[in-house]
Amino acid sequence: MELLEKLRQAIERGHPNEAERLACTALDSRIDPLFIVDDAMMPAMRSVGERYKNDEADILRILAAARSVRICFELIEKRRLPFAQKHIGTIILGTIEGDLHDVGKNLVAIMFRSAGFRVVDLGVDISEKKFLKAVAETPDVSIVCISSLLSTTLPEMEQTVKALRRNDPKKRYRIMVGGGAVTRQAAEQMGADAYTENCVEAAEVAKTFIV
Repeated sequence: MELLEKLRQAIERGHPNEAERLACTALDSRIDPLFIVDDAMMPAMRSVGERYKNDEADILRILAAARSVRICFELIEKRRLPFAQKHIGTIILGTIEGDLHDVGKNLVAIMFRSAGFRVVDLGVDISEKKFLKAVAETPDVSIVCISSLLSTTLPEMEQTVKALRRNDPKKRYRIMVGGGAVTRQAAEQMGADAYTENCVEAAEVAKTFIV
C-alpha cells in the first residue's frame, strides 16, 4: 500500500512530523492500525536497527526514527484504536534505582516492540522491590531487562538481579542487563543471562530466549 510505504520511509528518514501526518491520513482512511504497525512502523525500525548495526546509521538517526514511531503509537492510542498484535513474549523493562536516564531504555523498548514483544516499561529509578512486584503481577513475563548508565548504580543492579534470580527458582524468565555502566564481565558476575551493548543486539538476543 503506497501510503504505508511512505510512512515507513518517513520513519526510516527520521521525520516525525511527516510520519505523524501520514499516520493520521492512514487512520482517517480507516486503515487497520494493525497494518500500520506491522507494515510500516515495525519494518522501519527493523531497517534502521540493521543499518545502525552495520555502521550505516548513527545514534541520531535511531533516535529520530524512534521518536517517529513513538508519535505514531501515541496517535493510535489517543484515538483509542486497539490493534490485535500477536506478541512472541512479554518483557519487563526499567532503569535501575538511582538512575534517571531513559534514552537508551526507550530505544530498547522500541526495538523490543519491533521484534514482536509486549513491553511493560516501568520507567526510571526502579527499585528491587518494584521489579519483583512487576514480575509478580505479570505471570506471562519472559524476560526482565534492567539498564543503567551510572556506575554508581551497579551495586543496586547486582542486588536486583540476584533478588530476581532467587525469586525464580524454576527459571520462568530470563534476565538481561545493559547500559553504559555495564560490562559483560559485570553481567556475568551478577548472574544475568545476557548482556548487550546496544538496542539492536538487545532485541536479537531477546528473541533467542523465546522457543
